[in-house]
Amino acid sequence: MSTENYYEILGVSRDATQEEIKAAYRKAALKYHPDRNPGNKEAEEMFKKASEAYSVLGDPQKKAQYDAYGKVGNYGGINWDSDIFDDFSDLFGSFFGFGDIFGGSRRRGPQKGSDLRYDIEITLEDVYKGLEKEIEIPLEEICEDCSGSGAREGKKIRCPACEGRGNIFYQQGFFSVSRTCPQCAGEGYIAKEKCSSCKGTGKIHRTKTIKVKIPLGVENGTMLKVSGQGEMGLRGGRRGDLYIAVFVKEHPIFKRKGSDLLCKINISLPEAVLGTEYEITTLEGKKKKVKIPENTQNGKIFRIEGMGLPSINGRRNGDLFVEVNLLTPHKISKEEKELWQKLYELEMKKSEKKESFFKRIFKGE
Repeated sequence: MSTENYYEILGVSRDATQEEIKAAYRKAALKYHPDRNPGNKEAEEMFKKASEAYSVLGDPQKKAQYDAYGKVGNYGGINWDSDIFDDFSDLFGSFFGFGDIFGGSRRRGPQKGSDLRYDIEITLEDVYKGLEKEIEIPLEEICEDCSGSGAREGKKIRCPACEGRGNIFYQQGFFSVSRTCPQCAGEGYIAKEKCSSCKGTGKIHRTKTIKVKIPLGVENGTMLKVSGQGEMGLRGGRRGDLYIAVFVKEHPIFKRKGSDLLCKINISLPEAVLGTEYEITTLEGKKKKVKIPENTQNGKIFRIEGMGLPSINGRRNGDLFVEVNLLTPHKISKEEKELWQKLYELEMKKSEKKESFFKRIFKGE
């Protein structure tokens, strides 16, 4: 065992937390790893020292013994069976392209199947009423002829590439690493003869029809989860899940803001001045009269409570907001023009009277 100070090697204090020790080790390991320093014996030695230091300080029990006596009993270097290799795998798996290091067999257990996504487009009316719909999902199922083994009549032999271990070991720098065997995918066995139905994959492609329920008031872009309707798992693992992405089409009349709706109505100038009643068709398909009072201005918004969309949380419906848009005529007849001229003259007389009134006030008359 090294007689050097493990704390100095990792650059941490004696009261450092486990997280600080682990972070310091990762930093040193990345810096001195042989793959980043090919042919550099000094870097390789520093890597060994950092690994040895962490194998002690990273274990609370060994750390306590080291702090008390300056050494760890029954310890002759790195404990290659310790959890240090979990950190090696985390550190170098993606960075250096390693597989599992002395731990590839962990992949041989059940694995959850892949999740699937299905996009569905619905109308604003569907949001108001809710929707149940059957959809077809293409997925992989277990081959019935070989029960998912991929082997004809289920007969398998030991994998010749890894000799049944499920991993292939090779030398990487100064220590051995392993990768999941590509020939048997970590199982340790391969088909003696491939199943003719699934071509040895253990899976067949099928289309499954399922019924999905789109809830009332669903928002655009909502992702609904249907558990257990994804791809089959490996080695007895549970199925993945199905995620349904809901997209709501734009409506030609109504705009949406949460559970509220907005629509615009066009009225003429006489209707705005004299007042009127305007009949609209709601999203539900019912007729609703909106009273437009006298002297309504352009852009005026009227609120109708409870005529919006249902809330997805089960509370009351939103409201319907009706915005007034005043229309001016594009063409007018001679008679209409004369009437508009008279109206204009009346407005001008009003303005003159107002102007005269204010002048008298300012003059003190």
